[in-house]
Amino acid sequence: MPPRIFSVGYSYDERQLKTSNGKLFGRRRTIHQLFGGGKVADIVLWRNKHLSGPILIGVTVTWFLFEVVEYHFLTLLCQLLIAAMLLIFIWSNGAALLDRNPPNIPEIILSERTFREFANYFHARLSRFLVIFQNVAMGRDIRLFLLAISSLWVISVVGSFFSSLNLLYLGYLGIQILPALYERYEREVDHLALKGSRDLKILFHKIDTNVLNRIPRGPIKEKKYK
Repeated sequence: MPPRIFSVGYSYDERQLKTSNGKLFGRRRTIHQLFGGGKVADIVLWRNKHLSGPILIGVTVTWFLFEVVEYHFLTLLCQLLIAAMLLIFIWSNGAALLDRNPPNIPEIILSERTFREFANYFHARLSRFLVIFQNVAMGRDIRLFLLAISSLWVISVVGSFFSSLNLLYLGYLGIQILPALYERYEREVDHLALKGSRDLKILFHKIDTNVLNRIPRGPIKEKKYK
């Protein structure tokens, strides 16, 4: 009897694997496409190292100043504005002496094209998140619903041991590092994830067959209608 059950579980898993494309979470798009396929994806996946590096350094310096040095936000903001004003003053007067155009700060820092691209990306990601959140919250997939509840509870417990700034910084590091590492070692990670998923499916199928299906159930009483 046990060998027959194991063989059934294995064949069940093989049928499931044949319908899978061998990608993590069954995805059909590349990691670059999942992040929008634009400048944001290039930054997250370190394809534009001239932006990814400075952004990571800037976020790290900000975290260090607020969390380690314990700078106050208002103090740091005022000092940064003072330094920026002095820099623009020197730059503008130096450009006039050298017969060059003064800097155009709004166009350099926040061009209309960059802002529009970021706004479109944020709107698309937010809309997709809300659709997924609604589908999960409606309980159409009870396993996914329970998994989401459990994950949020674990995150809330973990968040009680860290400050909000530390948690945000750790989340940013995860977004900045993990997708790039996954893209680099995609084949190895997908192989290990598929193997682990196969083993879990076999285990769940054996538990369902050997334990859950053997639990005695009482007879179903039919209701009598007059």
